[in-house]
Amino acid sequence: MIKQDRYERNFNTISLEEQDVLARSHVVIIGLGGLGGGVCEMLARTGVGTLTLVDGDVFDISNLNRQILSREVNIGMSKAQAAKERVAAVNSSIEVNIRHAYVDETNLYGMIEGADLVVDCLDTIDTRFLLQKTTQKAAIPLVSGAIAGVCGQVTVIFPEDPGYELIYGKKSVCLSRGIEGLTGNIAYCALLVASLQASECVKVLLKRGDILRNKLLIADLESNRFEVVELV
Repeated sequence: MIKQDRYERNFNTISLEEQDVLARSHVVIIGLGGLGGGVCEMLARTGVGTLTLVDGDVFDISNLNRQILSREVNIGMSKAQAAKERVAAVNSSIEVNIRHAYVDETNLYGMIEGADLVVDCLDTIDTRFLLQKTTQKAAIPLVSGAIAGVCGQVTVIFPEDPGYELIYGKKSVCLSRGIEGLTGNIAYCALLVASLQASECVKVLLKRGDILRNKLLIADLESNRFEVVELV
């Protein structure tokens, strides 16, 4: 039963019937760093009923500049466990499953099977291709975000879409990491892109709005330029 008073500020933007759809939805977030922590926070507050949170990493001091789940007191803590505790603190009605593991070809399908939506908050391009391949096999839509410095991008990939190949080129010739290794990542860019990912998640789950399917939203905060590029 939805606690209407909890979500009263959602209403008029999200109807009671749509709130119920969100409450019955299951979203898997892969990666719980700068993007994933923000997506986790926003989907929990918005009322997505089941979250599966996946990351094999632990916090280190370099995460404090941008990762909303990191705190000085939890350096060395599992990011998945920290995410679970954060969700419980802000919305105890959410069912949370955690996987303290890095994804690979042997475990990824089992992590996402049966979900309504998967969110890519990864930081390596080759793992993104693996994630797309696996979500296609499982027939699950994928919301993807990436950041580098003060720039970011968001797209939505449905199982029948070409997806990452249109952004990065053929997997066999693309780099394993993007330019963020040179530019670093800034907190406000991470949270902006996480917000855009969360927005796309809600739109996909509710089947409404102009979804970024076969489109790439590119944001450059240095020049205040936002552009949506058609991919096909």
